[in-house]
Formats: sequence, C-alpha cells, structure tokens
Amino acid sequence: MRYLIIGLGNPGGEYEKTRHNIGFRILDKIIESSDLEFSVEKYAEVCEMRHKGRILTFIKPNTFMNLSGKAVNYWMQKLKVKLENILVVTDDISLPFGTHRMRKKGSSGGHNGLKHISTSLGSEEFSRLRFGVGNNFTRGGQSHYVLNVFTDSEELILEERIVFAINMIKSFSTIGVELTMSKFNGK
Repeated sequence: MRYLIIGLGNPGGEYEKTRHNIGFRILDKIIESSDLEFSVEKYAEVCEMRHKGRILTFIKPNTFMNLSGKAVNYWMQKLKVKLENILVVTDDISLPFGTHRMRKKGSSGGHNGLKHISTSLGSEEFSRLRFGVGNNFTRGGQSHYVLNVFTDSEELILEERIVFAINMIKSFSTIGVELTMSKFNGK
C-alpha cells in the first residue's frame, strides 16, 4: 500500500527555520533519522521509505506554499495514490505552539497552501496533520509571524514535538486516520 506524505513549506534557506516551514522540518527529521536523502524531482524534493509493509513517499513541494497543490496533484497522479492515503503536514496558527491535530478532511482554515491543494485536487477530503505554531502576533502581523523563526524557548521543546508528529505520521500509515486521531489528538 502506498502513501503520499506532503510537508508544506517554502524552498530556500531564508525560510528553513520559519514557523511556516514546520512541515518541511518534520519530513527532514524523518528522512534524516532513516539515513535516507531527498532528491530533487519534478515540483518537489522526494524521498521514499518502507514502514511496516507500506511504501511512504515524502514530498516537499518546491512550488512555494501558495502553489503546493501543483506538486501534490502531480505526485498523486504519478504514483496513483488514493485520496485517503494522502497526509498533508502543515503549520497552524489557530493551535497553541507544539500541539497537534489530525483531521480526516476539512477547510483550509485560511491557510493558502491547504487552499491551493483543495482547489487542485477538487476536494477537501484529504487528511491533514496540523502543527500548532501559536498566534503571538498583532493584527495584520500574521505573514511576518509565520515567516519568522521560532523563539529560543520554542526551539528547546521543538525537537520533542517534531518526534511526536513523526509518530503520528507513521501511525496514519499503519492504523489509519481515525485510530490515529483517537490515539494522538489532544496530547
């Protein structure tokens, strides 16, 4: 069984450690801890690994956040992955820092990357893992906030929260979205 795991972010060193790039950072950690490497392919950096009899293809779109759907649609079609086997890993300002929430479907919640994926796929019926980055910004300061780096105090606990997200991704591919939500959401 094949799964497509998409980490959202923006390509380029200036975005690497920003809140908006937590999806990339989580996927980087999975691949790094598995002694694998991403390769540059059409519309994305791509890496494949096996986990408990499943094939997990990880992509980091290089189309920039607001055009992520182009990469997701391309790789979904190329690999013939079913919509229910797609998981998008993204930042979420409506969740407190370090909290996680997996959902089976839903709206974009104002997130331009999710919005473009929904438009490109013609559906909101794909799973997403939202990583809370908090919302400590003033009115009109959202863009600056998500394109800024985590604070030193956030960095101290970020590694542990990234590992938690990785466990959720692996769980999604083995026991499915519903059981993963029951097991991990709210923790």
